[in-house]
Amino acid sequence: MTRLRIGIDCRYVRIGRHDGISRFTAGVVAHLPARHDYTLLVNDERQLESLPDHLPWELLPAPTEAGEPFVARTVNRLGLDAVFSPMQTMGSRGRHYALVLTLHDLIYYRNRTPPREFSWPIRLGWRAFHLTWTPQRLLLDGADGVVTVSETTAGLIQQHRLTKRPVTVAYNAADPAERREQNGAREKSLVYMGSFMPYKNVETLAAALPLLGADWVLHCMSRVSDADRARLVRLAPAGAIVFHDGASDDEYLSVLSSATALATASYDEGFGIPLVEAMGVGTPVVVSDIPIFREIGGDAAEYFDPSSPSAVAQAVRRLEARWDAASEASVAQAARFRWDDSAEQVVRAVERAVEDRQARAPR
Repeated sequence: MTRLRIGIDCRYVRIGRHDGISRFTAGVVAHLPARHDYTLLVNDERQLESLPDHLPWELLPAPTEAGEPFVARTVNRLGLDAVFSPMQTMGSRGRHYALVLTLHDLIYYRNRTPPREFSWPIRLGWRAFHLTWTPQRLLLDGADGVVTVSETTAGLIQQHRLTKRPVTVAYNAADPAERREQNGAREKSLVYMGSFMPYKNVETLAAALPLLGADWVLHCMSRVSDADRARLVRLAPAGAIVFHDGASDDEYLSVLSSATALATASYDEGFGIPLVEAMGVGTPVVVSDIPIFREIGGDAAEYFDPSSPSAVAQAVRRLEARWDAASEASVAQAARFRWDDSAEQVVRAVERAVEDRQARAPR
């Protein structure tokens, strides 16, 4: 294939600390294969602080502005052959380039509470969008190709017939971190990294602590509201939950590298980057027995029924009995998720989209 000019939609890169989509964007951009020319599309120059400084960039309107359905009119002026977006909501009307969109998961069709940081008009629109499959189908079929981050979601896309376009899996990954010492200290602690939305089911982890024993601790790394904090504290022995309330990366890795396991009792997930982060440093994971976690954790993880605190405690005990082997297996399992591979899959999806668009063009 001839060398292409590809735009990468970086408007979902957060200023400051990454969320999942922001981290996916930055990870892919930092590992793009050199066979094409890339232009970063941002809506705030501060986003460039998290992106490679050798790539050219262009300013676009923010993706939350009312004109987003017609953003292709602006992008057309850049003369790009293709655009990749890490979201599925980029406007496609009137475009002159191939377009690949990303659908990370279908979690908000089953859990319709929108992210709390959004304004109320966006929250209302979010709920309305997820009441039916039709808007999703229209968005995805408006592109030339679709990327998703797991085989689990790819299967759901097919099951619900969400698009006629080719679907490519480009896994999420984690930034490399130093592996914990093989014979280092291991504390009787579990680490939870994530939000406190209802489907995250952190309550089951808290309720498992009395069953593990008075010397076990659960480290909750993310920011937590007073109401969530009070609810969790009531379920566990005094002092058994440590709230870090938004740990730095260094603090998170330090706690993770001395813990027995990372734990999550989610009823549903789109991926599970904390699992890859933990396994990558040699800390095993004990997690809900749901399809996406089976895909990520493989045979290295221990699984439990997320409705049962006693099942959590039993999974931790099983892990303790094979901890050394589980740590080794975790490192090998985490190696399956690499940004180099993900970026390669994204670019292959873009190349295919260009070819498919050319094939459909009138002679």
